[in-house]
Amino acid sequence: MEKRKYTVRKPAPRQSQADMVFGTQSVLETMRSGKEIERLFIQREFGLSEIEKLAKELDIPFQRVPVEKLNRVTRKNHQGVIAFVSPIQYMPLHNVLTQVFEEGKTPLLLLLDRITDVRNFGAIARTAECAGVQALIVPTKGGAQINADAMKTSSGALNFLPVCREPNLYETLLYLRNSGLQIIACTEKTEKSLYEIDFSIPTVIIMGSEEDGISQEFIHLADSGAKIPLSGQVESLNVSVASSIVLYEAVRQRLKI
Repeated sequence: MEKRKYTVRKPAPRQSQADMVFGTQSVLETMRSGKEIERLFIQREFGLSEIEKLAKELDIPFQRVPVEKLNRVTRKNHQGVIAFVSPIQYMPLHNVLTQVFEEGKTPLLLLLDRITDVRNFGAIARTAECAGVQALIVPTKGGAQINADAMKTSSGALNFLPVCREPNLYETLLYLRNSGLQIIACTEKTEKSLYEIDFSIPTVIIMGSEEDGISQEFIHLADSGAKIPLSGQVESLNVSVASSIVLYEAVRQRLKI
């Protein structure tokens, strides 16, 4: 098999000037241009109602922060607002899933519940792309920012792997179940081993937060839990390592190795 060649973006410092836009008018124009914005920082003391209203309309996450936080990001005249522009274009989940079915492929999707470390996120994206995952699903709020660090850690995978940003992961899982996918929650809070799961059928795999794992509501919604057998004294694996193990068990089954 011919080895795929990735076009790797040149690494840039986290929250570099290239990743952000600041100043009221510049931010508004960027929002209206249709560019993907990861999130907005808005000075707590300012109203900026027009920006907040547009952010809500466009489902752009924003935080009201003290001026000190804005000044730590840039010393330039930010006028109370900074926008972080995404290096990728998010894809509608419905479009991705429809294309997978139309191509006659068996869906294998990965949903990340509150994965906040950008390097973990990048490493997971790299493995997911190599494993043939057709979409990486992330929350609009509460997930890692896709910035230069994430792009670098993914080794270019984020240039190829569709990423779908969803405002409500619970409703997203219901949609996927109604579309014929089984929901597998990878958690140690189950008796069922990873190797007892049938990954050959349409599947969405949930990986949980570095801090407390998968949200209970998602575990209750899942068709099955799946845990990785551990024999040592440490009780858990890094989430990017665990994702690799789970995804390549799915690959093994689908290739019938």
